[in-house]
Amino acid sequence: MEITRERVSIPVGKTEGTSGVLTLPKGQSRRTGVIVAHGAGNDMGAPLLVAFSEGLAKAGYPTLRFNFLYSERGRKAPDKFETLAETWRSAAAFFQKQMSRRMDSWVAAGKSMGGRVASQMVADDLLAASRLIFLGYPLHPPGNKASLRDAHLYRIAVPMLFFAGTRDSLCDMELLHSVLDRIAAPWSLRVIEGGDHSFHVPKTAGASEEEIYERITGETVRWLEDPASEKPSKKGTQEGEPRDVRKSASRPIAAPHSNSNSALSLLPSSYAPRCTATVQLRRSFLGASISL
Repeated sequence: MEITRERVSIPVGKTEGTSGVLTLPKGQSRRTGVIVAHGAGNDMGAPLLVAFSEGLAKAGYPTLRFNFLYSERGRKAPDKFETLAETWRSAAAFFQKQMSRRMDSWVAAGKSMGGRVASQMVADDLLAASRLIFLGYPLHPPGNKASLRDAHLYRIAVPMLFFAGTRDSLCDMELLHSVLDRIAAPWSLRVIEGGDHSFHVPKTAGASEEEIYERITGETVRWLEDPASEKPSKKGTQEGEPRDVRKSASRPIAAPHSNSNSALSLLPSSYAPRCTATVQLRRSFLGASISL
């Protein structure tokens, strides 16, 4: 499907403003839109976010990606949370106004910090997204696995899709599984073998950056089209309240509610022999492995 791209100006508060890119399918589009926020170390022009937004638009989903104020002004240090949240709200309001006749609901997607801020806002009823997509969730600071950023996740009721790399220094895979076990809302996890926080994989993987991005987008489209991913749960559990907590790493997990407990490998089968230990661990944790 052909798409159009339009550079837009988004008002933020009474005196500020930022840039965005509205990417739309030509002709009839789906009734669900997606807003994409960038991470702390990049802006809306990051290759992953461009490929993701345009890939979704080609599949029929209207998208808006935008800059937070600090990146719009060329600064490296992120804004304080209140400013990040205000920018997210402003982008959502702008998107809803622009797409009022073509859209019934919208999904919040974000790379690292962008997704984390959106999830905190959804947990506190400050953002009316129908679903959440995490393009690498920053579960903990690098080298500090004891400081988890998970408390608000248990209060979220909308369905969530997580993408995580097995070499992500900000999201230990075992810790992520333990957090997902405690989440009441429907969730789905897709794992990028050998991927770091930006989903870069070793050259020996035999997959280009563009191929990884294309497969991430394809999995997102399949998830968006799945009716089960549209159904929110009741308000999440209390902070840290366990649900179907695994007793040992070797016990396969039965997925709670409609949660997807399958791991997705986004690398060619030729890379599998180099990942034997990882694949075995994934099967013990999740009970299934999907290879594209």
